[in-house]
Amino acid sequence: MNSLTARRRHPAVAFVLLVLALGLTGTVYALVSSASAATAAAPAAGDQTQIDQGRQLYLEGCSSCHGLQAQGTGNGPTLIGIGAAAVDFQVRTGRMPLAQQGAQAPAKIPTYSAEEINQLAAYIASLAPGPAIPTAEQLDFADADVALGGELFRANCSQCHQAAGQGGALTRGKYAPTLMGAEPIDIYEAMITGPQSMPVFNDKTLPPKDKQAIISYIDHLQTAPQPGGNALGSFGPVTEGLFLWTAGLAALIIAAVWIGVKAK
Repeated sequence: MNSLTARRRHPAVAFVLLVLALGLTGTVYALVSSASAATAAAPAAGDQTQIDQGRQLYLEGCSSCHGLQAQGTGNGPTLIGIGAAAVDFQVRTGRMPLAQQGAQAPAKIPTYSAEEINQLAAYIASLAPGPAIPTAEQLDFADADVALGGELFRANCSQCHQAAGQGGALTRGKYAPTLMGAEPIDIYEAMITGPQSMPVFNDKTLPPKDKQAIISYIDHLQTAPQPGGNALGSFGPVTEGLFLWTAGLAALIIAAVWIGVKAK
């Protein structure tokens, strides 16, 4: 009896029970969070006709890289669970279909019409829950806080897109594109889907109001006047200083050559 009691009170037993309890708690939390996120992000799949048309378009133009069941292949990732927003962003901006394999898919003139893009999005959305295409209400930034948007942009976006939204180089031939021509729907969909090397900013990370504030700030960057003259891409004082140094040196060389010619 005494040996049994001692065995039950061994410190290792308490440690093992603690580890098991923490593991069980983490597993339950992960399952609940995943189920909640999937339910909240489930898009409207559209009517069956639209889905069938999208499936036909998918089989003709996308399945060679992403697989017949959108399960992914060696040439393209799975599309199950990416949602309608990811399809809309990639196809509407011409990044997909991919013209050729490379470090990054560049934006270009879209291959599909708006109706066909909606059909493709409806088909992919029907396979599994994922981020939906943002509504007009979500994209309305008229009452958003521009100053807050600037703070959020500098904290979350400027490391890659540069402080003035001009874009910048990343690793292995990748790059963060300029935001100067980006529409509100482009920005919102990029935040909720995380294309290329961009992280995903879901509603837990950035609530819709914060996303609208960021869009408002980017709109300000796109439309703000330049009272100081040519902004030289808004790349900052280093670029401006290099330009002035180069221009000044060129002016001195030209003046020196002119003086030498006059002296002869």
